[in-house]
Amino acid sequence: MNIDWNALHLVRPEALWALLALPPIALLWHWRRRRGNAWQANVDAHLLRHLLVAGGRRAWGGLVLLLAGWTLAVLALAGPSWRQVAQPLWQSPSPLVVALDLSSRVTATDLPPSRLLQARAKLASLLRQRQGGEVALLAYADDAYTVAPLTEDMANVALYLDALAPTVMPRDGQRAERALQAAVLLLQQSGARSGDILLLTDRVDDSDGRAAGSARAQGFNVSVLGLGTPTGAAYRSGDGQILQARLEEAPLRALAIAGGGRYARIANDDADLKALGVLTPTISADDRRDGDGLAWRDEGFWLLPPLLLLSLWAFRRRGLAMLLVACVALPLAAPAPAQAAEGTLWRRADQVDQTRLGAGVEAYRRGDFKAAQQQFEGIDSVPGWYNLGNALARQGQYDAAIEAYDKVLRRAPGMPDAVANRAAVDAARKRKPPTPPQGGDGGQSPKPPPGAQGKSQQGQDPGKPSPGQRQPADNGPPPPQPEPGQKKDGQARPAAGNPDPAAQARADAAQREQMQQALQRQGKDGKDAPAQRQAAESPQQREQRQAVEAWMRRVPDDPGSLLRAKFQLENERRKREGR
Repeated sequence: MNIDWNALHLVRPEALWALLALPPIALLWHWRRRRGNAWQANVDAHLLRHLLVAGGRRAWGGLVLLLAGWTLAVLALAGPSWRQVAQPLWQSPSPLVVALDLSSRVTATDLPPSRLLQARAKLASLLRQRQGGEVALLAYADDAYTVAPLTEDMANVALYLDALAPTVMPRDGQRAERALQAAVLLLQQSGARSGDILLLTDRVDDSDGRAAGSARAQGFNVSVLGLGTPTGAAYRSGDGQILQARLEEAPLRALAIAGGGRYARIANDDADLKALGVLTPTISADDRRDGDGLAWRDEGFWLLPPLLLLSLWAFRRRGLAMLLVACVALPLAAPAPAQAAEGTLWRRADQVDQTRLGAGVEAYRRGDFKAAQQQFEGIDSVPGWYNLGNALARQGQYDAAIEAYDKVLRRAPGMPDAVANRAAVDAARKRKPPTPPQGGDGGQSPKPPPGAQGKSQQGQDPGKPSPGQRQPADNGPPPPQPEPGQKKDGQARPAAGNPDPAAQARADAAQREQMQQALQRQGKDGKDAPAQRQAAESPQQREQRQAVEAWMRRVPDDPGSLLRAKFQLENERRKREGR
């Protein structure tokens, strides 16, 4: 090991202040040594020096060892270093907050089929082509609301695009300054000192320009993507009036200049996004570092072997007992894994919970909801119960998830996310498709979906086919079942529990023939794979699939309901706060 003494460097030079304790340590040692001498209390001082034999250098050996050990420990703590090693530099791309105008003007059709659909497609292209960096999505009309917070998961943001429409907004309006203020707040809460804001709208006013200038003063650039055409088109406002919406480019350009950004009109290709510079995020000036990426390497560990050799002096007399006590007490002070949530010797309980929350969030993002549930369990806090409810809901454990949300709402009444998620999970629980029963029919006949009527007089579910019968192929409601032991024409027939084998075989053969004909027709279009899988199904599996498909067609498809409820709750909370 070659040491360049000219490059000697201390990583933590402030630790050398501990060397000032050397004189007090020496004085304390000398004072205790003199006080510990029992002869001083019984022999006069002028006679004592003639009776005692001086210890010489051996008497001072303990003090020398103590001072040397202290000095080595302080030097090791100071981090002596004489070489530099390469260290990768982390450079954070500037985050982007997109604010979409969801006023009634966005329904104008001067961008066919409408401005809204064009804006959705443009945002999908942006999320698909952006090269790194965090992205957040805001929607605004009379006020601004967070659709998706800052995240590097672009697919998570894209999930909400199809639900964006003016109908999800609590009130109609067009206040871009509220969107700019909310975007700045999002960026500041994430700890970013710089970033970009992209506004998608067709018009702004003077107050919006002042908000853009304020955002620029705080380190955030504001760019604008114009929606619409100068000729414009008619639209229906929130109060039912027919008005004209035109693209006002001059105010939009002025706002972009005030915000330190760029302006571009929406285009059919990616030229507008490239002109705005949002596809390739810039490196934040606060996170960019100059230099060659070298860092001083802490070499203080080389002083530990001589320090350990000096510590052998502690084995003398009572030092050995103290060392044994420390070796036994330290392992006992570390808690067992099951008690980690109560804190450890080195970390508080809240720090342990925060570490588990981070591990659970990582597992949740990976899609390992079971592992996330295990991490969130036992964290008795609002974030712990809220995240546990989300993990349980993703596993289909709706009852347990609702119980977790209830605990959150008892501690944080009116929490918007918890209220919205609980409502969504409760609705999913009511719509949950039935699982096959484990009763006398071998668990092969499906139960009716939720909302079906009660049982018939014979104790049989009205929508449940009896053994040996087939459900109609059109997935419609099954016909009423005749009384057991009778046919529809009044003639005798085998009981429902003992179907006619010959009739069943003929029905199966006829259905297989129809399926083969369908396969031949679909094979020409390249769609024979799903049909082949359906042909391989047993009659009971086919009946169950058809029942589930019929149930799915009855489930209302309203992807914007969650956003609508979330924005409405946030709007009511702001009203209570006087905003």
